[in-house]
Amino acid sequence: MIKGVHTMFYTSEPEACRAFIRDKLGFPATDVGDGWLIFDLPEADMGVHPADPGGQHGSPSGTHDISFYCDDLAGTMKELKAKGVEFVGDVAEAGYAKVAYFLMPGPFKVQLYEPYYKKG
Repeated sequence: MIKGVHTMFYTSEPEACRAFIRDKLGFPATDVGDGWLIFDLPEADMGVHPADPGGQHGSPSGTHDISFYCDDLAGTMKELKAKGVEFVGDVAEAGYAKVAYFLMPGPFKVQLYEPYYKKG
C-alpha cells in the first residue's frame, strides 16, 4: 500500500536549496550520506489538473508542480520574510486559495497558498 509521496527539486545549487528548506522553511531532515538530506514533511495532498498546452491556466500535459500550503498565508509570509525569504508579486486570489510566490535557490519560484478547501 502506498504510504506517502516523495517530491524532488532538481537544482544547480543543491547545498543552498537544502539549507533553504531546512533553515528557512524549517523542515527536519535526515542526512542519508554526504550531506544528501531527505526532508520529513508534515502532510500532503495531491491534485490532478487538466493540461493547458497554451500555459494560460496551467501547464502542458506531462508536467508536475510542487506547492506548499498553510493555514494563515499572511502570518506565514511574515515569518518567512523574517528569515530572509523573498516573495515576488502580490498575494492573489485563485479559485482554490489565496496564493503567493517565493524564491528558492536553484532558481525556483514556488507557490505558497492558504486553501479554501478543507482537509479530510
